[in-house]
Amino acid sequence: MDDHLYRQRAAERALDYVENGMAIGLGTGSTASCMLRDLAARLAEGRLHRIVGVPTSEQTAALARKLGIPLTTLEQHPSLDLALDGADEIDPHLRLIKGLGGAMLREKIVAASAQRFIVMASFSKRVERLGERSPLPVEVVAFGMPLCMRRLAALGAEPVLRRDHTGEPFVTDEGNLILDSHFGIIDDPEALAAAICAIPGVVAHGLFLGMASLAVIAGPDGIVELECPDASRR
Repeated sequence: MDDHLYRQRAAERALDYVENGMAIGLGTGSTASCMLRDLAARLAEGRLHRIVGVPTSEQTAALARKLGIPLTTLEQHPSLDLALDGADEIDPHLRLIKGLGGAMLREKIVAASAQRFIVMASFSKRVERLGERSPLPVEVVAFGMPLCMRRLAALGAEPVLRRDHTGEPFVTDEGNLILDSHFGIIDDPEALAAAICAIPGVVAHGLFLGMASLAVIAGPDGIVELECPDASRR
């Protein structure tokens, strides 16, 4: 079966946790796009009512508006009921790597603003240890890029400036740059997260640790739901 269908099935199942009247975080990426389309269908059919969403990117905001999903802001809804988003890697402790879509800063803010963060993904995103398949995106201010590159290299990474389809540096919605940092297997995600945060010029990184309370993962054997007993929120 095509991986897109697994992402779609995971998104559909994750949406079953949305209840009428909720304010929810709307993720970014291919799985999140599946979720937005199904959410719009449920709203149009009357299966869900009085839903408002906080988008994690301008791309998500544009698609939500096109689909007719009502949007709000964190100023209007500082505490969200639920956040739904995809991931680039998911380990057995529900620690995540996110950010290949370029929206990790807003994604992390929205996830942290939600009472519960549910990650939805194809089985292809499951790993035993973070860093098996994906680089770790690190968002940095342009002025600090040379320093950030040196410090990331000192931590064992091979940082590469992300570029867009034209070859120009990729610029995030917040006007920053992304260094896709190839660490390989990350033995201690918590220690690495702290070390990266200590680098002047770093705005955000793609390690989402202790944030997801549930992962909805679709694969050839159906849908598996993994709960994280030590997540910071339920």
